Amino acid sequence: MLPARENFLIMLEARLKQQLQARKDAQAYRSRFIVDGPQGVELQCEGHKYLNFCSNDYLGLASHPAITRAFVEAANTYGVGSGAAHLVNGHSREHHALEEELAAFTGRERALLFSTGYMANMGVISALCAKGDLVLEDKLNHASLIDGALLSRADFQRFTHNDVEHAQQRLQKSSAELKLVVVDGIFSMDGDLAPLDKLSALCKKQHASLMVDDAHALACAGASGRGSCEIFNLTRDDVPILVGTLGKAFGTFGAFVAGSETLIESLIQFARTYVYTTALPPAVAAATRASLRLVQEENWRREKLTSNIRLFREQSAREGWALLPSESAIQPLILGDEAKALEVSKKLRERGIWVSAIRPPTVPKGSARLRITLSAAHEQTHILRLLEALRESL
Repeated sequence: MLPARENFLIMLEARLKQQLQARKDAQAYRSRFIVDGPQGVELQCEGHKYLNFCSNDYLGLASHPAITRAFVEAANTYGVGSGAAHLVNGHSREHHALEEELAAFTGRERALLFSTGYMANMGVISALCAKGDLVLEDKLNHASLIDGALLSRADFQRFTHNDVEHAQQRLQKSSAELKLVVVDGIFSMDGDLAPLDKLSALCKKQHASLMVDDAHALACAGASGRGSCEIFNLTRDDVPILVGTLGKAFGTFGAFVAGSETLIESLIQFARTYVYTTALPPAVAAATRASLRLVQEENWRREKLTSNIRLFREQSAREGWALLPSESAIQPLILGDEAKALEVSKKLRERGIWVSAIRPPTVPKGSARLRITLSAAHEQTHILRLLEALRESL
């Protein structure tokens, strides 16, 4: 008879192999590719060069020389690692300056840096809500928002995507004293906007707070890059809890939460994903400060991104392709079947175009897609080449 530990390991291995095989059978198995070189319009991967249409580098800043230079100079000053959590001795002058600049940029009293967007969302919701409270989220919210609600142990409910009437019904039925409504500003897989104007009005009427994860809108949406709140002309009173990530349109890494003095001080005290993790390297904060300056100074990047989106959508409409109604940099082409999405993605790679196939469980079953993302760094010729490759591959 095998010892108990060996028996357990055998059972664990068997279970894991069964789960992996089930994912392969469902055409949902994920694989990694090894990229050589920087993020950009052209991507070098495993000896081949591709036109890149699946990055979240919406403004083309991930490899910008001024941002890289700021990173290197700060690394020479502060070193590579931050050494500790913010509340020990890892909070540098670069971190503090970036928080102040992000607060000013978003029109909030304070901002607080987190090491990742996932940690920010989990930390905020679990710090603010507890058993007996209500967390109400859009059905298509990012996984980090869902996990934050589960971690909080509050009453977690969801409403049909962008259905304000359904959200209202949920809020009216709840007797919770504290109610938090949580949505993405722009949804990561569908690319559409949340109806923040209507949700904000609803929250005020129902005495609820509104939290917006603006990961895919800040820096690249709105006339001055202030995201979905700017699109709807909403203030900090309308959206008291704003989350942004820095690894997408800002082109660096990390995340932040912006809000009132009381909110930020509370998160410093109670957000476990802030208190108990190592701070971002100071050099990343310095690079983000350089990025933030470019975001505010170079409006042409957003204008060019808008032009690229318009071109792609107009040409796709002429082809009769099943694009979702998105005006953002995220342009999902719905193929439905998982195997079909994988096949088309493979054909595109063979033609030198990189577009990832997105399948369940990331998206609902039957909605497998190509998640095409556009950037200010794309030229018209790049988009025309993508369109031609799609015609040959679909």
